[in-house]
Amino acid sequence: MPFNSLTGRDDASPLIPEEVSREIIQNVADSSATLRFFRHVNMGSAQQRMPVLAALPSAFFVSGDTGVKQTTEQAWKNKFLNVEEIACIVPIPEAVLDDSDYDLWGEIRPRIEEAVGRTLDAAVFFGTNKPASWPTNVVAAATAAGNTYTRGTNTATLGGIAEDINQLMALVEIDGYDSSGHVTQRRYRSRLRSARDTTGQKLIDVQTSSIEGAPLMYAMPGLWPAPGTGAAEFITGDWSQGIVGVRQDITWKLLDQAVITDGSGLVQYNLAQQDMVAMRVVARFAFEVPNPINYDQPTEASRYPFAVLLSP
Repeated sequence: MPFNSLTGRDDASPLIPEEVSREIIQNVADSSATLRFFRHVNMGSAQQRMPVLAALPSAFFVSGDTGVKQTTEQAWKNKFLNVEEIACIVPIPEAVLDDSDYDLWGEIRPRIEEAVGRTLDAAVFFGTNKPASWPTNVVAAATAAGNTYTRGTNTATLGGIAEDINQLMALVEIDGYDSSGHVTQRRYRSRLRSARDTTGQKLIDVQTSSIEGAPLMYAMPGLWPAPGTGAAEFITGDWSQGIVGVRQDITWKLLDQAVITDGSGLVQYNLAQQDMVAMRVVARFAFEVPNPINYDQPTEASRYPFAVLLSP
């Protein structure tokens, strides 16, 4: 009698149509700032090379009729999209499914999709459990480039938080980019609603879900750093400069013959022997910020397409 049977990819793949993969991406994007704002590329392999402009050519005046013409160059360097996997398994006894008055999978699935988006956002923006093959997270990279501004730098007379955000956007523009969107936490709504000029007129209308024409998203609840001096509170930037690679084999699988072990290999559940089933979701993403050279800020260490507003 076999004791190591499991339902493999080939066994279950006919039950997982391609449309399901696309639906997962759409649903995760509803709550994930990464998938909503960054540019998407489909990837057919685990790594994709991107040539990024690293040196710009120059032209020179020639002195007189017999002057010597100077040389110049244009150069590129490689950056890579490296696919990493986000996954989880939800085991449930079959008796629980049979006795439930609700569609448990229907209740669980949206939360798993949300969890995938939260894991992706935490890594991309704050570096939480970030894979080593991915670049420095957005907040840390913006900080390293000097693209931070402290809330409260401008008094109410000078425009308060509205002017703070304006100056934050200016940091992105100085680096040769344009802010195309903003991400912050829900608690920021009250601060934005409170922004007034000296006559009491509103400076920011949060009902439009935009600031200076760029969309505003309240995202990542519970993931933002705890309030405190220097904590990241608000992110703005040119979102076209960030790339999310999406592999097409994003799947849900219903397992009923698998063995689930812990990190040391110790068996925790034997689905067949214990009359259990388990839903497994696998999402595979890559992330990169190419940050190509431009004439506004040719120094890479001082150039980044995002800026972060910090708490005072």
